[in-house]
Amino acid sequence: MTSLAELKKLTIVHLGIAVTFFISGLVINLVQLILYIALKPFNVALFRHIMYYLCYSLYSQLIFIAEWYSNSTLHLYIDPEELEKFCGEEHAMIIQNHSYEIDWLCGWMFADKVKCLGNCKAYAKKAISYVPVMGWAWKFAEFVFLERSYDKDIEIISRQLKEVFAYPDPVWLLLNAEGTRFTPKKHEASVKFAEERGLPVLKHHLIPRTKGFTTSLPSMRGRCPAIYSTTLAFRKEAKNAPTISTLLNGYSVEGHLHARRIPVESVPENEKEAAEWLHNLYREKDRLVDSFHTTGNFFDASGLKEVPVTVLKYRPCSLINFALWAVFSISLVLYYLISSLLSQNWIGLSIAVGILVAFYILMVKSINMSKISKASSYGSESKADAKTK
Repeated sequence: MTSLAELKKLTIVHLGIAVTFFISGLVINLVQLILYIALKPFNVALFRHIMYYLCYSLYSQLIFIAEWYSNSTLHLYIDPEELEKFCGEEHAMIIQNHSYEIDWLCGWMFADKVKCLGNCKAYAKKAISYVPVMGWAWKFAEFVFLERSYDKDIEIISRQLKEVFAYPDPVWLLLNAEGTRFTPKKHEASVKFAEERGLPVLKHHLIPRTKGFTTSLPSMRGRCPAIYSTTLAFRKEAKNAPTISTLLNGYSVEGHLHARRIPVESVPENEKEAAEWLHNLYREKDRLVDSFHTTGNFFDASGLKEVPVTVLKYRPCSLINFALWAVFSISLVLYYLISSLLSQNWIGLSIAVGILVAFYILMVKSINMSKISKASSYGSESKADAKTK
């Protein structure tokens, strides 16, 4: 008899997940489009309220895979007094290290527990906005899409941040200041860049690009009261690698996330001093990760105050949401396939099978794109770094 663990590795199960995600995503995209045309021009606050739940319905399917499906856990290290602020009370910019394929998903797992998942946004490449389902959802949800041209991006950031931080409910805006995921090759270039400019070398991170951060600060002041510095680490000796493929095959991973709140008002207004502040923040992150890998915790060798750790509990919302979408999507597909077969509608049947194959291929391509080996080459050379400093 096939065990549940073995079932999770089957292509047919992965196809079911892909069908559920892409059909539900296209339905959500359609509703977003209708609301964008018919509601946003007349009541932007209501539009954004509804957008929260539509985005949550899409994002939480990935939370389901991380938690209920693969039984993964996230250990949160945070001061209890600061946790109250994290629980959906204020707008915030999230500055997180970009070292793993699923670092964004771990951030979403945290956001889900404080009921902010539907309003999680990020700085992203403009090309992503054209990608069906997730890219379209992000476009309607007013993500900050950048051109990777400073002259254009400074205007985009100023305009978009005023819109994002005008939301009626708290928004978390993610900034991956490193610009791209950590790889040995990129780290080598980052070390060379630091040595050439007399900057301290980071062992576990890339040198942050400061322009996006310093450009954002003027629009944040008076609108966004806090920066949440989050630092993620996985144990190097862990049995399972922290990847999407690992989760999709039902294997669990164990993440460790240190988080602390920093008032925006404490960041210097001067651009040069604000850039140095960001460099210091990444030196702190580097000490945290180094301490985690050498001593087993974030605190013994980092110099930061020890705070309690909590294993985040799963919320049933993501399970219920995925189950409802799965019943709807798979029933719809089965009904069409069976109807086409019984009526001998071979053209319709062929189209349906082609769409299913396309969904599966799109899922595989999406997973491949998330792999560190396929990460953006942005910032991999010191010349590119110089342009963004």
